[in-house]
Amino acid sequence: MSQLARGDERVVAFLGPVASYSHQATKSAFPGERWELMPTGTIKEVFEKVQSGASSFGVVPFENSTYGTVTFTLDCLADRTGAFGDIVVCGEVYLDVHHFLLGRFGGASHATKGAADDDDVAKGVPLADLGHVKRVYSHPQAFGQTAGFFGRYLRGVETIDVSSTSKAAEMAAADESGGSAAVAGELAARASGLDVLARCIEDREDNTTRFFVVRRRGDEEEEKEKGKGEEYAGRYKSLVSFTVPHRKPGALADVLGCFGRGRLNLTSTNSLPSLEAPFRYMFFVEFEGSRFDDPEGRVKGVFESLESVAERWRWLGSWENQRR
Repeated sequence: MSQLARGDERVVAFLGPVASYSHQATKSAFPGERWELMPTGTIKEVFEKVQSGASSFGVVPFENSTYGTVTFTLDCLADRTGAFGDIVVCGEVYLDVHHFLLGRFGGASHATKGAADDDDVAKGVPLADLGHVKRVYSHPQAFGQTAGFFGRYLRGVETIDVSSTSKAAEMAAADESGGSAAVAGELAARASGLDVLARCIEDREDNTTRFFVVRRRGDEEEEKEKGKGEEYAGRYKSLVSFTVPHRKPGALADVLGCFGRGRLNLTSTNSLPSLEAPFRYMFFVEFEGSRFDDPEGRVKGVFESLESVAERWRWLGSWENQRR
């Protein structure tokens, strides 16, 4: 994804710490020594770094194939406080996610350290007795993606939400009693020095997280140049947000109908409370097509239609589809 670069831009913010899934996705999108990767403590801080110009790009998790949308990222994209008005999505990264239960072996356990590297070790089952585990740290998304394992083997254990899976590993490692564990990735196991108590504990083998690459709004002529090339269905995706008149019957259907009439395929929809009044919503629509590569004018036509049916709307970026 190095084509996203411009000039001497080289700082990329991501949800840290090092060894998090976001770190892996960032290294995939921005490989090589040219890039300075900047870990942050929260998704909001990634947006703040990009908005302020402290980093040229940011990488944030957007959705998981098992557990759905990452609401922290959606909340920043909603920008209901007006803090991130210059930020748009310019790329995406898909990462296969395999969760490990990390901790310390109990006194009676004889499981082999380094089992994470052994393909013959059973997946999705404990490699040692877990009776000594009293609490488990992880990101809420990771807990959601491993609910089956917890129901079978860790029922009743305290689960504690933290900002990232690698942070969870750090916290578990700090507990010398051995009563703490973490759900995190294989890199976090190596970085923290924890034992692997179970490997590949995700509910689905095809568990995948999609990350967005964000940046400040750039020069549109340059964006158009990046959009030129071989044309085929589904090559690009775009994201818009909008609100509708709350009391107008069919208002949401009117907006969605614009995309159907424009022959633009919708790939995902989301919503968040708009905070304008209780139980009123801001909607998000992702669709196939690009603002910058629109030879038939279909995207432009839909945007023009939105002006007349949406209460307000905002373009949140166009980028190349990485999974077709």
